[in-house]
Amino acid sequence: MNFEELAEEFGTPLFVYDTAELHRVHQRLRGELPDSVDVLYSLKANPNVSVCAYLRSLGVGAEVSSHAELATALKAGVRPEDIIFLGPGKDITELQACVDAGIHAVVCESVEELHQLDDIAGPRAMIRINPSFGAKGSGLTMGGKPRQFGIDQEAVGKIDLTTTRIIGVHAYMGTRFLDHDDIVRNTAEILAMAEEVAGALGIPLETVDFGGGLGVAYFDNETDLDLSALGAGLREVIEPFTRRHPETRLIMELGRYLTATAGTYVVRARYVKQSRGDWFVVADGGTNHHMAAVGIGSFVKRNFPVRHLTNDGSRRQYTVTGPLCTPNDVIAKKVELPEVRPGDLLAVGRSGAYGPTASPGLFLSHGYPAEVIVHNGQAHLVRQRDTVQDLLARQTLVDFR
Repeated sequence: MNFEELAEEFGTPLFVYDTAELHRVHQRLRGELPDSVDVLYSLKANPNVSVCAYLRSLGVGAEVSSHAELATALKAGVRPEDIIFLGPGKDITELQACVDAGIHAVVCESVEELHQLDDIAGPRAMIRINPSFGAKGSGLTMGGKPRQFGIDQEAVGKIDLTTTRIIGVHAYMGTRFLDHDDIVRNTAEILAMAEEVAGALGIPLETVDFGGGLGVAYFDNETDLDLSALGAGLREVIEPFTRRHPETRLIMELGRYLTATAGTYVVRARYVKQSRGDWFVVADGGTNHHMAAVGIGSFVKRNFPVRHLTNDGSRRQYTVTGPLCTPNDVIAKKVELPEVRPGDLLAVGRSGAYGPTASPGLFLSHGYPAEVIVHNGQAHLVRQRDTVQDLLARQTLVDFR
């Protein structure tokens, strides 16, 4: 992939997504997972409609958490029966949109939400359980503690519904798991919990979503997940369950794992300067587009993989910053790179997840960058760069005279 040509054609800053890598990751994952497990893509990781459409072409469903994400999945061609809707704060418009679209299930996260869905005759619901057990090995734990997510396992009881049918259970333990043993252990506990909850409620287990949270190694001291060991461990746990429940649909929801390695954030150096002995590269894009690279949620301030796209000469230690008026706008701190000159291109790797979607793109009114997807050697612009006119178009100027 020629990033210099892409930067020349589409400008910088720029996110580039590679469908060949999306295909490679999915093919390897699908080859290791038990056949009984359906993979759904969590759009929160990267909601670009073309990324979603390509994953749909591979047979991946969608897990959405807003009305716009639901519309995106449908526009991308995902079948409604392969969509579930999560989120602790759904409003009536979102619930009605789910019912109108005929999606597989709304995942309800409180008894009140179940009643609200029942009031509009929602046909199918799953209940998200906040398990009584916690998870080890996660960068961001989502279960076993007081949370806004789901219904506490110990509080599950009889639920009186008129029209909505509860078809199964959902649980999500955390994110960025890099040890396959942790994922296998979590899956085993969730499947056992699902059987227990189904028995307590007297419902059939038509669907169990056991989450996902598969991690990607971003930092120097991390190692990518052993996918073969994960597949073997999951088969040991899942096959006995499917023998007991042969009609149950099993779902694994994945976002970061499917898209992270397929994305590259490309920036151009504007200035190279020295300050009290340290070298700085001031680039045209920074944390306003890629907040994950500086630290958000489960991340800490360690460097994503960064490489020089223009030069391959003698090396120097640089701190790479963006154009923002804040000392926190650092996308790589004291990283070894070949000598950087103004105009050179730098790339932040593994940037296909939680780039624009988790970044303050309107900070200092720089706007969001362009996004490009490369498929079979052909580059396609899949999101236009924000212009000054775009940023002002949705504002209203009050005449104070």
